[in-house]
Parts: sequence; C-alpha cells; structure tokens
Amino acid sequence: MDKTTVVYAQRGGYGMKRGIKETLEQRGYKVVVGKLTTNTYFDSENFDGDIERNHIPNDARYVVKIAERTEKFNPLWCVFNGFWWWNFNVSIADQKTGTEIMSWRGRGCANSSLRKLNSILDELEK
Repeated sequence: MDKTTVVYAQRGGYGMKRGIKETLEQRGYKVVVGKLTTNTYFDSENFDGDIERNHIPNDARYVVKIAERTEKFNPLWCVFNGFWWWNFNVSIADQKTGTEIMSWRGRGCANSSLRKLNSILDELEK
C-alpha cells in the first residue's frame, strides 16, 4: 500500500470501523468517507422512501470495507486489551488494479485486533 494515496472508508460504525480509520490516519493515509446523497422514491404501492448512496471519490486508491457485529464490553476476557470484544470482516481493495489486497475475518479484544491490523499494514506497505 502507498501511504501517499487516498483511502475510502465507510462512515460510522462500531469500534472496528472507527479504529481502522484512526489507525490509517495515524499511519499517514488520507481517509475520506465520500459524499452522501439521498434520493426520495415513490413505488407502485404508494410507499415513499429514501435511498442513501455513498460516492467513492475518483482519487481514492484503496477502498476499505468493514462489516462488524455490535461490540461487547468484556472486562474479564479483555481486561488488559481494551475491554471491548470485536467480531468483524475487513477487506481492502486496490481501485487501480481491481484486486483485493487483504481479506481478514477476525474476532478479539480491541487493542490486540488493532495491533494485528498494524502488523498486517506493515506487510502491505513493504
């Protein structure tokens, strides 16, 4: 991965989404969440609704996709590791080549998960 490039990440989220965005920024990446647009629609059954879309900026080289379950407070198991238990899937894709450069399914305490993420990023940046 090239630190001089833009990384697109989803907005919001529980601990892992926030943790990944903060970690990438600390490592020197420019992290963006894109532009949010809302379209109102009307369907044949008279139901009005809104569709929200996130637009990935054209200059984003990498896209980070994070799926996570609700974090759980786990002071016994994670007492020295951030207190929060995470269960997540993370994917990083290179927009330039169209390849997925990382796919990670994990679960664990907050601090140890972020340490593992930093180790993975160390390898990807070589």
